Amino acid sequence: MMHKETDKVRIREFLDLLGNERYDLRKYTRPVLVYKVDDQTVFYSLWEDDLLNRFGLNNVDGWDYKEDTIFCPDWVIGIERDELLAELDEDDDQD
Repeated sequence: MMHKETDKVRIREFLDLLGNERYDLRKYTRPVLVYKVDDQTVFYSLWEDDLLNRFGLNNVDGWDYKEDTIFCPDWVIGIERDELLAELDEDDDQD
């Protein structure tokens, strides 16, 4: 199942952490990161929002790049920042 992210800050964070300089966000009016995580690998590409809306997320059947999830932000694998901070606080309390 493909997921999408429309927040430019998160998209920039994603591309920066992966070191992907092939995408230039300035070329996109409303960029959408479309990604899929499968077996510790993230498959992804950038779409223009209106084009993705026209064809639908369910019809995306390919990607431009793939990377190991170890280099991705935690939200890509389903861990939100608030959850991660709460988990770290619990670990500190146990010490």
